[in-house]
Amino acid sequence: MKGTISNKNLKDAKENKKDEFYTQLADIEKELKNYTEHFKGKTILCNCDDPRVSNFFHYFAYNFEKLKLKKLITTCYKNQDETLFTQNKSEKAIYLEYYGDKNGNKIPDAEEIGIQHLEKDGDFRSDECIELLKQSDIIVTNPPFSLFREYVAQLIEYNKKFLIIGNLNAITYKDIFKLIKEQQLWLGKSIHSGDREFGVPEDYPLTAAGSRIDNDGKKYIRVKGVRWFSNLDYTERHEELILYKQYNSTNYPKYDNYDAINVDKTKEIPMDYDKAIGVPITFLDKYNPEQFNVIALGIVGSIEFNADKAMEILDKNGEPTGKYTRNAKGTLYRAYNPKTDKIPAFKDLETGNLYSSIYARVIIKRVNSYGNRTK
Repeated sequence: MKGTISNKNLKDAKENKKDEFYTQLADIEKELKNYTEHFKGKTILCNCDDPRVSNFFHYFAYNFEKLKLKKLITTCYKNQDETLFTQNKSEKAIYLEYYGDKNGNKIPDAEEIGIQHLEKDGDFRSDECIELLKQSDIIVTNPPFSLFREYVAQLIEYNKKFLIIGNLNAITYKDIFKLIKEQQLWLGKSIHSGDREFGVPEDYPLTAAGSRIDNDGKKYIRVKGVRWFSNLDYTERHEELILYKQYNSTNYPKYDNYDAINVDKTKEIPMDYDKAIGVPITFLDKYNPEQFNVIALGIVGSIEFNADKAMEILDKNGEPTGKYTRNAKGTLYRAYNPKTDKIPAFKDLETGNLYSSIYARVIIKRVNSYGNRTK
């Protein structure tokens, strides 16, 4: 795949409400194999899935006996009909129920899949879809990008276990971050970097680099920052992050508006520093709750900034824009270092000092002090 792949696909999806992305089977298999003990005897709900193209339905239906599932439910929005199983189209939304192989061929045949009509449109927020949610033990799907916060809030409200696909930037949503801080939600195991390819409907506009159409005419896009979000535990989440850097004030400057040191890469967290540390949000890929506490998100509304400077905003070349802000628009900032920083982002109107803006940081603190750590 050639060309620079950006988040334009996500931006387009959010603006146009075209966020019906189909997760690839390989990505599903790689992640779900870590939770097999959670699935035994459970009813699984995939409530954002057209079974004609949903690899979540495919995975659970073809592995029903192996996973020892109790039941599989899949719901479709009203514009997704049941023509996979019958030639008779319907204006109503449907949901499918599968109880496993009945004829011994180990294939989920059409006659083994119960097709039921819904009275409404199949939206996961509708009363009848909520009733199906209540019947289910674990929710596994790729929810709409534009409704991610609302979708997670519903899962929490009904106290459901879940494993869902989302974008890393969702961590910066205050309500999502609150769940992470309270250990009600964490990141999955298999995706820690890079981008992922998703199938999209036939009418999806392919405008961004990285989009393609295969030999069968199916459309695909690539999206950066994809992560699994879950409250299903797995062993690796409790492995200690091995650290080897030692703290010094030169390499680990403090923010000017918050009492914490800045760390640009997770692997550079000092092993001998016990106070607050600002780390990239990708730290949560390796977050062990027994090793670190998550304190706050480094944006306005999550922490109390302890400075209030009047500043001029600088452009991408570090030049004046004639636009002004107080306290760097409510983000973490520190003194500009020409040796390590590309360009300054702000200029103090009173002193002329330059400052670098720090993208959203997770503020963490070691659970036990360095001197008291057990070997």
